[in-house]
Order: sequence, then structure tokens, then C-alpha cells
Amino acid sequence: MSRTERLFTLLQALRHHRFPVTGASLADELGVSLRTLYRDIATLQAQGANIEGEPGLGYILRPGFMLPPLMFTAEEIEALVLGSKWVAKRTDTHLGSAAKNALAKISSVLPQELRHNLDSSSLMVGTASQAETDVVDLSIIRRAIRSEYKLRIDYCDVQGNVTQRTIWPLALGYFDHVRMLAGWCEVRQDFRHFRTDRISTLLITQDHYPRRKQDLLKEWRTCDAYQQASNNKIGKNN
Repeated sequence: MSRTERLFTLLQALRHHRFPVTGASLADELGVSLRTLYRDIATLQAQGANIEGEPGLGYILRPGFMLPPLMFTAEEIEALVLGSKWVAKRTDTHLGSAAKNALAKISSVLPQELRHNLDSSSLMVGTASQAETDVVDLSIIRRAIRSEYKLRIDYCDVQGNVTQRTIWPLALGYFDHVRMLAGWCEVRQDFRHFRTDRISTLLITQDHYPRRKQDLLKEWRTCDAYQQASNNKIGKNN
């Protein structure tokens, strides 16, 4: 974990505590030494974080850091809550947790009356149809997409044939029954879609794909494979 990531993680940990929490507890939660914890708190305080407390007594983060006071309409708040609930129920564990954390960050800087609207939202997300089970960790795929790294996968097609592919991952789609990875396949020399439940092994490489992702996305959106995915016809003959 980079230092920047560690500082953001510390902020999020503090946001989850309504009362002062000891440095030892925070250090244990983050998996760092007490000395590192004290140094990170000092860094955040120097950057403007309103963290009150001192060693031996505990720390608490007062609302308002990182985001200015936010104003939303009632419908905007309902959209945020509903979207977070959908992600939490319909995607994977890592992305669901990220949605909850994002909502907690927004809640921490809302005025009191708007925070009440967020906490008391009555919109619900229904139970989804049972999706196929993924063997691989989808957070690795998302990281490869963000970093524009190539992926090596073992993939089983609709006939049961297993092939090894090197792909340039571009997009990850969440459908009712399956999740679909779109990318350029070096074996097929074309855009292809891969059902994630048919990926048995997955390796993120340190090789960037040789073209800009934005250019590839534009081409992908004009190809036949994209139209197939848009019509929910997933996993034909990859």
C-alpha cells in the first residue's frame, strides 16, 4: 500500500468512529506501527484535516475535511443511496464495500438535515436472479483496466474448450445473470467478450497494451461484439 493510499485509509477509519479512538487501535486496524500512525496523523493535520486528540488520549475526525459542504436535492440523495445499494447487492464484495465507503464519505460532510434524508431513505433494491459464480477476483480485472495492463487468462468457451488468451481489458459489464469482460484478444486479433464465470485463472501482467484505451473504446463501440453485448447476448463463441 502506498503512503497516499494509507493516508486515505486512515481518514476512512476515522470517519467510521463517532467517538475518540486510541492510536493503538487505529494502528492495529491499519496494520502499521504506532510510530507510523502518529506520523500519518501529523501529516493529515498539516494538510488541514480537523483531527482532534493526542497520543494516549485518542483521536477523532471532525466533519468537513476533503469535501466542501455538499448540497443535494432529495432526489439526488435517493439516487446516491439507491445506486450504492444496487452496487452492494449486484456486484462483487470489493466493489460493494467501495460503494458503502463512498456513501459514508458523502454522509460525513452533509448538513444535518440532508444527512437525515440519506439515513432514512426508503428506496430498496430487489433480490437479483442468481448470477453465475466467479472463480477469479474481479477487482484484479478492474485494476488492469484502470492501469491499462494486459491480462493473461485461461478461458472456457461455450463448447467447453479451454484456451489461453492475452487480452487488453477495456470494460467490465454487470448483467443480471453474468458479468462480462470486454477487451482486445491477441489470439483472435479482434474485440471479444468473456464471461467472467468462465475464466478459470487470471494474471495481471506489467505490460501496458500498446494503444490508448480511449481509442480502443471508440473502436469497440462500433464493432459487432459491442452490439451483441448491448442486446444481452453474452458468451456465444469466444
